[in-house]
Parts: sequence; C-alpha cells; structure tokens
Amino acid sequence: MVRLRFLGHSAWLIEGERVKLVIDPFITGNPLAPVSADELSVDYVIVTHAHSDHTGDAERIARRCSATIVANNELANFFGFSGLKNHPMHIGGSVSFPDGLFVKLFPAFHGSAIIKNKQVLSLGLPTGVLIGLEGKYIYHAGDTGLFSDMKLVGRRNPVDVALLPIGGNFTMDEVDAATAAEFIHPKYAIPMHYNTFEVIKADPKQFVENLPEDIEGVIINPGEIFELKG
Repeated sequence: MVRLRFLGHSAWLIEGERVKLVIDPFITGNPLAPVSADELSVDYVIVTHAHSDHTGDAERIARRCSATIVANNELANFFGFSGLKNHPMHIGGSVSFPDGLFVKLFPAFHGSAIIKNKQVLSLGLPTGVLIGLEGKYIYHAGDTGLFSDMKLVGRRNPVDVALLPIGGNFTMDEVDAATAAEFIHPKYAIPMHYNTFEVIKADPKQFVENLPEDIEGVIINPGEIFELKG
C-alpha cells in the first residue's frame, strides 16, 4: 500500500513499505501546512523547481534526515554545495534506486529560479515528476501550464494518481487542469497548488466537475491521506 498525505500547497508526503519521500516541502510559512518540517522523517526530498514555495524546507529536512535530494541537475548541485546528498537528473531521464523507488522527470512550463535581495539565480528547468513505488505510479505536475505533451506521461507507465495544480495565475486553472487529467488519464486526479494565497484561490469542485467520467476526482484537505491499495 502507498499512502499520500497532502501537506498543503504542492507538498506531499508519500510513504511505501520501504521508502518515504516528500515532494516540494514548503512547510514553514505555508498557512495550510498541517505539520512542522521537523515532524517529517524521509529518505528522499524531491523538488520540482527552485521557487521558494517549492524548495521550502528541502534543505532543513534533507540535512536532519540525511535524505537524498532529487531534482534537476542545476538545482540538485546547488543543494550539494551545502553538503547535502543529492541525485541530479534532467528532463527525460529516469532512475531506479536500489530501494525500489523509480523517478522520471517530465517537462513543466514554468520558471525555476531563486529570487533574493533583488537578484535572480536561475537553476535549471522546472519539471513534473513521475514516481513509481510498489507497482503504483504517481505523477506530480509541479507548477505548469497546460500543454499537449502531457499525453505522453502515462504512455510507458500508466498513472494511478495525477497531482495537478489548479490555482491559476501562475499555473493551470481548474478547467485547464481537468484537460491535463484527460491527457494523462490517471485513475485518480487530485488538485493542489490552490487557496494557499489569495492570488491562487480556486474551487476544487469545479476541477472535479470538469473531469472525464472515467477519471475519479478526489479532493483532499491538508493533513488528509489518500491510500493506493493492491
């Protein structure tokens, strides 16, 4: 069984029998986060891109847990400069770790930079991430607009769950995200990246209502768990 716990915004804790990982762990400063960063114990920290609401507590968690950060090459090496374990990848690349975790990076149409003190440091390309664990495949789209090549995400590995941003403004809105689900064709589609801030306020029910009939929409509140059994 694989468990997905929504941590608010785009942050997810994913747990299998042998592996625990967190994606885009924006916990500190996230008004919807149901936990503190120090409560998380993981083997991997996966980061889709360099924006602060996705890198979040990645360094803090990885250092405390001695976890491996998985990200695009530039961002992974950036974390490595601080002495953190990391596995650099790039779009189209995939890796099967010895403990059974599979990761493949897909494109995302967005940005990937750290902005601080009126300086912009570009750190590679933004990504979506396909995660394979215990025979289940989970696609985390990262931050992205809608694009037709999403149809390729599940071609080799049919997707069980698609985690899709719906907040608009910076990413897809509810209707575009439903179209993305149609392209990816998962068994379940779960909205994320909405209502954290006023500028990304959205209605997850509208997302579910626009899904094709053969895709089950699941709305999860921060702190709640979705289980993939069998």
